[in-house]
Amino acid sequence: MADNVASLFRGTAAHSPSMAALARESDGVGPIDFCIPCNPYFPTPGMFDELAGRLREIITYYPSSADTITAELCALLQLPPSCVAMGNGSTELITWIDHLLVRESLAIPVPTFGRWTDQPMETGKRVDMFPLMESNGFALDPAQYIEFIRARGTRVAVICNPNNPDGGFLSRRAVVNFMDQLQDLDLIVIDESFLEFADAESDPSVVEEAVLRPNVIVLRSLGKNFGLHGIRFGYLVANPALAGKIRSMLPKWNLNSFAETVVFMLKEHGAEYMESLHLVRRDRLDMARQLSALPGLTVYPSQGNFLFVRLPVGAEGTVVRDRLLSEHRILVRECGNKIGSSSRFLRLVVRPETDVRRLVSGMEQVLYGSRRGAAVPELGTGTSYSSGTAAVDRLISETNGVGMPLAAQAAAMPSLPPAQTWPGPAPAQAPTGMPGLVPAPAPAAAMMPQQQPAARMPAPAPPQQQPMPAVAQMPNVAQMPGVAQMPGVAQMQPAPQMQPAAQMMPQAPPMSAVAQMAQMAQTAQAQAQRQQTPIPGVAQAPSPAAQAQARSMQPPPQAPAMPAMAPAPAAGLGQTGMPGLRNRGLTAAQVRGRTEPEPTPAPQPTGWPAAGAMYNQVG
Repeated sequence: MADNVASLFRGTAAHSPSMAALARESDGVGPIDFCIPCNPYFPTPGMFDELAGRLREIITYYPSSADTITAELCALLQLPPSCVAMGNGSTELITWIDHLLVRESLAIPVPTFGRWTDQPMETGKRVDMFPLMESNGFALDPAQYIEFIRARGTRVAVICNPNNPDGGFLSRRAVVNFMDQLQDLDLIVIDESFLEFADAESDPSVVEEAVLRPNVIVLRSLGKNFGLHGIRFGYLVANPALAGKIRSMLPKWNLNSFAETVVFMLKEHGAEYMESLHLVRRDRLDMARQLSALPGLTVYPSQGNFLFVRLPVGAEGTVVRDRLLSEHRILVRECGNKIGSSSRFLRLVVRPETDVRRLVSGMEQVLYGSRRGAAVPELGTGTSYSSGTAAVDRLISETNGVGMPLAAQAAAMPSLPPAQTWPGPAPAQAPTGMPGLVPAPAPAAAMMPQQQPAARMPAPAPPQQQPMPAVAQMPNVAQMPGVAQMPGVAQMQPAPQMQPAAQMMPQAPPMSAVAQMAQMAQTAQAQAQRQQTPIPGVAQAPSPAAQAQARSMQPPPQAPAMPAMAPAPAAGLGQTGMPGLRNRGLTAAQVRGRTEPEPTPAPQPTGWPAAGAMYNQVG
């Protein structure tokens, strides 16, 4: 089988090859099935023996009409036959719902069962897909979904409860409220194909509401909960007008003799059926616990008979699927072809503990090698990894969460833009050798009042004046043309005597920065005189002798100190932009939305469920 695994998956239009195809490739023995969501405990071995004993009769003769089989099922469920239509699997019913009741558009949360997205598109309908966010554990918010439907103007809305593949669940109250809010739609479909496996509440089904409402259909499967996918039978419940419209279009013998035989057997095996649901619910909790212990694997809460899991960083779902099948004879559902999902996710059907131990052992060897807990290797060149989550993981691991490689961050740091710039037009860059800073124009600098070195100059903000830029962002003033002649820069280099500033004013270009800086100096000097305190950077011009004495007493001049610069955030990520600093955007855990199932009290089996309990009695 190892050589043909990839071709088996490529050669089928379905998400996985059939069990018959896999059995033909492995000497007639199929793998352990964690892919097809069947009930592993029903039918019982005794029921299979009975079916085997009647095989000749079953396959030789025509079945009864669909009306006869439907009447028997309705007697079991205590539902009026006029409100029920049985089909050759839920897929047939979805097809007729689309053809007869969907006129222009349909809304569906994704990821979900593929026929709800594919079937309407095949007939030219618009499909409005409401994304379930991984960061929220793929939970459906009905209020946001309603807003989405209203904004899109969708005429048909679908909810799968529990949802496939993640097992997300809505309470009966939430579903009824959803239907109340959308009474004006052409149709609302509640797909309850996996609801029999839920134990979050005792009576979650809305079939009784569907019978009374003019625009609601509840879809149910029999193959999944009865463990008989090969028979292909399911049913819908709606008001008599809707159910009758679907029923009138179905073929006369759309149900086969196996379906008829099983339906007529069920009334004798109600206790075994309820026990099977109890065992699946128990196994779901145990399986979630074992899988959650695998390093880096995320298990999402589920109310179906399956678990949705996210593989560790660096693990490719198709590779894991193929290796589990070829090396361990285990078949899993890789979800890369589901809209809204990716190859990073698997759906694993709940199975007995013996099979789960084999699954966990196989995944340990495939994911981590022979040593449990070993790091999953990063993806190699040429690996097909289409997951959107993978892109987030790769970004975080390679960039420390700031949006560009760590090495590039260090190289880019000298060219970070300054926090402030000069007002007015951008000045020309002066040859200061200090990248990233905006120098002042030379004529304006020549008319500045006498100052101490620029790095020591405070930046007061006079009333009703625009704040001046931080002087510490200016280039080395001692190296600027024209600035060496300024009084107060004598500490950097000797300066010839300059003309009074008043004589130079007529030749100064009209710039707002000049007036602002002159007023700053005058204001600071006036305040200092009132307080009788020295004003650093705004002193009277000392005599030549005083300048010489000051130069002899002071240490060698140093360049103005660079202030600490706040890094610019990476665009669109809300991060700090600096390695080692605390990221302010979403953390990796928040992006991935890790959740784990909460333990639920195990239900106790009872007798065969009637319509009042809708398959879902617990205890």
